[in-house]
Amino acid sequence: MDSRLVLSYLYVCPSNNRKILLVSDPEMDSSVVVSSDEGNSFQRLSISFTIQSLLFHPVEDDWLLAYSQEQKLYFSEDFGRNWNLVHESVSPGRFYWAVSGLDEDSDLVHLEAQDPSGLLRYITCLAGSCPDSRKFPFFGRIDEGSLVVQDDYVFVQVTTVGPTKYFVSYQRQPFQSIQLPKYCLPKDMHIISTEGQVLAGVQQWDENDTYSLYMSDRHGNYFSPALTYVRISRSVAGILNMDVYKVAGVSGVLLANRREGGRVRTFISFSQGQMWRLLIPPATEPHCSLPSCSLHLHLRMSESPYSPDSIISSASAPGLIIATGTVGSELTNHNTRTFLSSDAGNTWRQVFDKEQRVWFLEDGGALLAITQASVPISHLWLSIDEGRSWLQYRFSASPLFVDGVLMEQDTHHHIITFFGHLSHRSDWQLIKVNYRNLFNRQCTSEDYQIWPLLNQGEPCVMGQRQNFRKRRPGSRCILGRRYLKLVSAESCSCAPYDFECDYGFERQLDGICSPAFWYQGSGIGTNCTSGQISG
Repeated sequence: MDSRLVLSYLYVCPSNNRKILLVSDPEMDSSVVVSSDEGNSFQRLSISFTIQSLLFHPVEDDWLLAYSQEQKLYFSEDFGRNWNLVHESVSPGRFYWAVSGLDEDSDLVHLEAQDPSGLLRYITCLAGSCPDSRKFPFFGRIDEGSLVVQDDYVFVQVTTVGPTKYFVSYQRQPFQSIQLPKYCLPKDMHIISTEGQVLAGVQQWDENDTYSLYMSDRHGNYFSPALTYVRISRSVAGILNMDVYKVAGVSGVLLANRREGGRVRTFISFSQGQMWRLLIPPATEPHCSLPSCSLHLHLRMSESPYSPDSIISSASAPGLIIATGTVGSELTNHNTRTFLSSDAGNTWRQVFDKEQRVWFLEDGGALLAITQASVPISHLWLSIDEGRSWLQYRFSASPLFVDGVLMEQDTHHHIITFFGHLSHRSDWQLIKVNYRNLFNRQCTSEDYQIWPLLNQGEPCVMGQRQNFRKRRPGSRCILGRRYLKLVSAESCSCAPYDFECDYGFERQLDGICSPAFWYQGSGIGTNCTSGQISG
C-alpha cells in the first residue's frame, strides 16, 4: 500500500472477515483500498465520487452500497471495482439491504429519497436496476430521517397539521397507524429492538433529556409503557443513544439507566420490561446493600465498530455479560471498574479495578481485554474461565496507540488484528495475533454444563423453565457448528408480572393490569381464546 495514502474509514465484511475495504481521505484522494486476504495484500481502486458511508450486503460479500457526499447512493457487485448509481437525493443513513426471508430479491434496497416530484418517499427497488423496478410501499410523503427497516418491521413517520403520526408495516403488509396511550403526546420515537415485538423509546411531552420505554404487540401496532425517564445521550454526529441494553442469548432480559431527579441508577428486567429491579452489588462490597446502594453500569454504545461497547453479551455464551460501571447510590464517571455476570445479571463480580475494553473470543470461550486509556499499550489480557483468572501477553514490541481491534464474533476465526499508531505522527500499524493454540480440539459432551435461567432464584421466567448448554469455564475447545444453546424450555405457571399489560391497561402495585383512566374499550379481546395468544 502507498504509504502516502491518507485513509479515513475502514470496513470489514460481516459475512467474510477476510475482506477489508478502506476509504481514502476525501480531501486528498477519491479511491478505495481493498483486501481479500485479511490485509496481507491490498489493491487501490479509483472511484468517481466521494464516499461518506458504506454498507456491506449481509450475505453476498462482494455487494456494496456506498453513499456519497452529494446524497447519491451507488451499488457495486464486484467489491468496489465498478459502481452504478442507484438513486439520487437519498437521506443520510436511510438505506437498507433486503431482509432474508421477507424480501424476495436479495438485491432489493429500501431507501428514503425524493421521488420525481420532489416529495420525500419510502422507495424500494433492485440495486442494479432501480429506475425500472422502483416501488412506493407507503402511500404518501414521509418525514426526513424517519425510515427504519429492521427485521419484520418497517417504520415511517408523517408530520402535517397537528401531532406527528407514526406508521408500521409488519412482514411487509400494508402500513398501520401506531397506537400509543392517549396521554403520551410523543415528541419523538426511537426504535430500539425488533425481536418478535418492538421495544421503542418515546420522548413524551414532559421529557427533555430522557425517553420512556414502550413495548408493542407482535405486529408493532399497539404500545404499552414499560419504564419511564430513561437516560439518553447523543454522539458527536448527533445520533441518539438510549441507555437501554437487551442481553443476547436469553429472552426478556433488559438493562436500563433511569434518571431519578439528579441521579441515574441501573435497573434490570427479566420479564421483557414488565417488572424492574436494581442490580445486586458484588459480594466483595460488604458495605453496599439494596436499595440505597447497588451496582450501576454504563450502557454506552461505541461510535466505532472496531471498539467494543461498554457492555457486551453474546448469543453463543448465554448468561455471560461484561460491563463497566460503579458501585454506590448512583452511576458516576469516576472510579469506573469492570464487572462480569455469569448468570444473566442476577449476580456480579469485579474482574478489573479499572475500565477495560473487552471482546469475546471463540464464541465466548475466551475473553480479550486491553486497557481503556489514551496512552500507548503493548499488553493484552486473556481469560478462558469467564474472567476468574487472566493471563497477560505482550502483543507489540513497541507500545501502540490502539485505534481498534478487528475480529469476527460468532465465527471460528483465530486471528485478532490490532490497528493503531506507534506515535501520533507515524503510519498506520497492523499487528496480528494468532490464538489458535488456545483452542486446539472440538468440544465433547464433557466440555458442557447445563445452566438454568433464574430470576432471583426463581426457575419459572416468563412462563418457562429454560435450560441452556454452556461451555464449562476453562474448557479449551471449539464449539461445533451444530451446537445448540437452548436445551429445554418447559411451560410453568406464570406470575402476574410475566404478562404484558394490553393496550389501554396499566400495571398496578399488586402486579395486576387494570384499565387506564383514558381507556374506553371493553377490556376483553374479541380474538383471544383461553390458552392462546392473539395475533
